[in-house]
Amino acid sequence: MAHFEMEVGCFSSLFCGLQRKRDTTSHISDASESHAPSTSDRKARRVPEEIRPQEIVPGDVPKVNAEILAGPSQHADSEPPAYTHLNNCVYCDIGDNNTYRPASDKPPAYTAPPADELYRPEVLTTIEESLEQLAPALRKLSLDISTHPELGFEERFAHDLLTNFMAKHGFAVTPHYRGLSTAWRAAYTHVPKRERAADDSSERPHRVIGVNAEMDALPGIGHGCGHNLIAMAGVGTAVAIKAALQAHDVQGTVVLLGTPAEEGGGGKQILLDNGAYDEMDACIMCHPTDGPDNSTWVAPSLASQPIDVEFFGHGSHASSAPWNARNALDAAFLAYSSVSVLRQQILPSHRVHGIVTGRDWSPNVIPDYAKMRWIVRAPSWSELNVLRGRVMKCFEAAAHATACELKVRTGIGYYDVRENDVLGQEYIDVTQGRWGMSAWPSGEMRASTDFGNVSYALPAIHPLFSIPTEPNGSNHTAEFAESARQPEAHDAALKVSKGLAAVGFRFLDDERFARAVDDAFEDELRASGKAKPEM
Repeated sequence: MAHFEMEVGCFSSLFCGLQRKRDTTSHISDASESHAPSTSDRKARRVPEEIRPQEIVPGDVPKVNAEILAGPSQHADSEPPAYTHLNNCVYCDIGDNNTYRPASDKPPAYTAPPADELYRPEVLTTIEESLEQLAPALRKLSLDISTHPELGFEERFAHDLLTNFMAKHGFAVTPHYRGLSTAWRAAYTHVPKRERAADDSSERPHRVIGVNAEMDALPGIGHGCGHNLIAMAGVGTAVAIKAALQAHDVQGTVVLLGTPAEEGGGGKQILLDNGAYDEMDACIMCHPTDGPDNSTWVAPSLASQPIDVEFFGHGSHASSAPWNARNALDAAFLAYSSVSVLRQQILPSHRVHGIVTGRDWSPNVIPDYAKMRWIVRAPSWSELNVLRGRVMKCFEAAAHATACELKVRTGIGYYDVRENDVLGQEYIDVTQGRWGMSAWPSGEMRASTDFGNVSYALPAIHPLFSIPTEPNGSNHTAEFAESARQPEAHDAALKVSKGLAAVGFRFLDDERFARAVDDAFEDELRASGKAKPEM
């Protein structure tokens, strides 16, 4: 997960808007008067629009079809519409007339309910005991994965390690799942004794809670985004839910999904396309980052899309006949400079960043080929569409200026994470009220994840949690990879696993809570006017 260094400063009114603060108790009470959608309804709404890479190959005159890339709302020759002025700045609040002002250095105050008012404290004790007993094995899992970093779609060591672990802990395991060689599924279903005796479970809906475990590392950095902790937490959450279902004889299924290639490969979207999430009624996972000690928060992310840009020119001797050449490297640098200039005119919440590569370059040969890899990010997919259109014009202009041909290919897009209010509030309540974490229901993640696509398909949460880090050693650094190996990081992941397990168990056990979760998801769909943003 590409990350931007986060400082806890302000958590502005944007998140109060995006994360509509509900009275969870009232919402759950109201939900008893409603009816949860049928399984077929849930699956129908999850059929994802095609999110496929696109390739645009211009002819002799380099021209990018910006209308295809930017979407039907933005014509190639029209002025870009005004950006939606969302305040995603952690350093400031938006005041009157869209002016920025400094904000408090403290996170928002939040008071969790007393521990004895949390849902089924005896179940929380079961979850706690099961994870404390499992802690040494989970730490070993994390360290083994950290010691053997693997890139996206190549997570063979992690695949085998985790599937063997889950099989030994009583889960039915499916390796190489849904067309991806390093994806996997581990499931456990509990049927209460009374229903086994009656051989009839039709009186009560059977729900499925999904959990995600990421495994991939970063080139040259290793687990600089802490996916070893995410895998550990996913395993711990699923095993703890299983223990609680068994100990308290509650009906339900927990499915742990091993999801490859989060770092740019869009593994979860591929699994969505292939039906891996169709059986789930909700899905939960977590992610480590830097931040205040012993803290966790539920935050939206940025939508993102990768763009590969290739310039094709004509080589020549750089000294004897440079006039015979068309310099592809010049095209790349013009494009890079143009994007750099554009950054002054984009919102602080938006991001464009990229690199330049080539092949067989030599200082005495004018390059006939250059490649750039870019990522465009914005708080929502609609904003990303507009920003991407402006960035595309930088590439097109560079091709025209240097008489080079241009080829553009967009990768799998990541939606912003849409956190479910009811699941999120329950997570905040239990992690603070039971396990003493500093927890709040709003925050910021200046990063992107393919779990955002999952959050548009079914109710989901993706809380962040802090681990101790070195100065300038946040996500996507070698220092963070080392921090994610420390005992304190594993302790933090263990606490978060307890909180997620408590949320997952309540979703399976509490009918009114589950309906409230689904109602909150449906409310978001109605508020946005569509099930998914247009890609």
